[in-house]
Amino acid sequence: MYDYDLLVVGSANADLVIGVDRRPAAGETVLGSDLAVHPGGKGANQAVAAARLGARTALLARVGDDAHGRLLLDSQADAGVDTAGVLVGGAPTGVALIAVDPSGDNSIVVSLGANARLTPEDIRAAAGLLRASRVVSTQLEIPLESVVEVARAVRDLPEGTTRLVLNPSPPQPLPEEVLAACDPLIVNEHEARVIAGGDLAGSPEDWARALLALGPRSVVITLGARGALVASAEGTVRVPAVTVEAVDTTGAGDAFTAALAWKLGQGDTLAEAAAYAARVGAAAVTRAGAQASFPTAEEVAAL
Repeated sequence: MYDYDLLVVGSANADLVIGVDRRPAAGETVLGSDLAVHPGGKGANQAVAAARLGARTALLARVGDDAHGRLLLDSQADAGVDTAGVLVGGAPTGVALIAVDPSGDNSIVVSLGANARLTPEDIRAAAGLLRASRVVSTQLEIPLESVVEVARAVRDLPEGTTRLVLNPSPPQPLPEEVLAACDPLIVNEHEARVIAGGDLAGSPEDWARALLALGPRSVVITLGARGALVASAEGTVRVPAVTVEAVDTTGAGDAFTAALAWKLGQGDTLAEAAAYAARVGAAAVTRAGAQASFPTAEEVAAL
């Protein structure tokens, strides 16, 4: 019996958001709206998104002993996330500086802060959380060595008990043992190119085959307005996009990943989970902010 449908191991940031008429070019200054501060970070976002959908969710992360850290802990608690695994102190809470243009597209700079202090030792100390979770989801806003430790911990659990989902964002080359543990590896086109180590030729189906050759058990490639592609040893399937009017894309990828991870743990096939996740991601872009935009299961059903 699992205590959690999903354990998210990852970052927790305060998002400092400014609306701009257009995002600045190199060396350019533009004027923007009043500053808005929201709870964010890929790990914290995924935990809130899953909990809003009804998943029993826990977060393993590190925040500072400061106002931003308290904001993040309160946001997790309000969503129903178990924060027993959130460590406090060691550095200021991570911060993301976000500029959002009228189309909803954004540019983001992240100061990792306490996220960079989530160590392999912290992962090992949380072994009980990993054993108690049906699915573990992680990203790359924490040290790569800690992501490696997550992959090892999942690998060492009895076969078929816990599944690892990885969104390698921001992307960097990954060790073979991390790739081999992914089921699935979730990437957009840019992330796919970085993980593959260069240009990807041909169609998204060709990209998926190139990524599978690196070792993951399955792959999901998000394609924006073209939907998504899921791939495994059984073949590839296209998942259509859900058309909505975008207000703010911040956190949409995190909502997609969280929904997909949760649905996989509920027994959905990869294609079924990705189709549901596409609806969740679409709902998330129709409202401003990251965590504040994440829908409930009822809102997804009404989309």
